[in-house]
This record gives sequence, structure tokens and C-alpha cells, in this order.
Amino acid sequence: MKRHDLKELSRADLETKLIENEDALLNLRFQKVLQQLEHPQQIRHLRREIAQIKTVINEFELKIREEI
Repeated sequence: MKRHDLKELSRADLETKLIENEDALLNLRFQKVLQQLEHPQQIRHLRREIAQIKTVINEFELKIREEI
């Protein structure tokens, strides 16, 4: 998901997406340990997306970004 797509989501949607991505990251880490992960770059991309989501949520908390 692109950064500009995250800006269009509401805070509740972002929190839901964050939980989904954290669960997906956990599953990818299990696959990596079990040597079943075909594309190791997925972990990197997912970690970056989680960081971007957390940044946007933090902007809501700091009142930098307003609810739509």
C-alpha cells in the first residue's frame, strides 16, 4: 500500500490494517524459521508498511492530521 493511500484511510481503518499487517509479519517470520518463505523481501516490505501506518496514526494523535 502506498503512502498516499494511507492518507485517505480513517484512523479506525488504519488500526485494523496495522493489526492485520502485524499478524502477517508474524506468519512470515514463522515461515522464515521453517524455511518455507519463498520471497524474503516480503518481510522488509511489510515492516516498512507497518512503520508508515504507525506514523500516520501518530500524526492523528498529535493533531497534525484531521479525521475526514
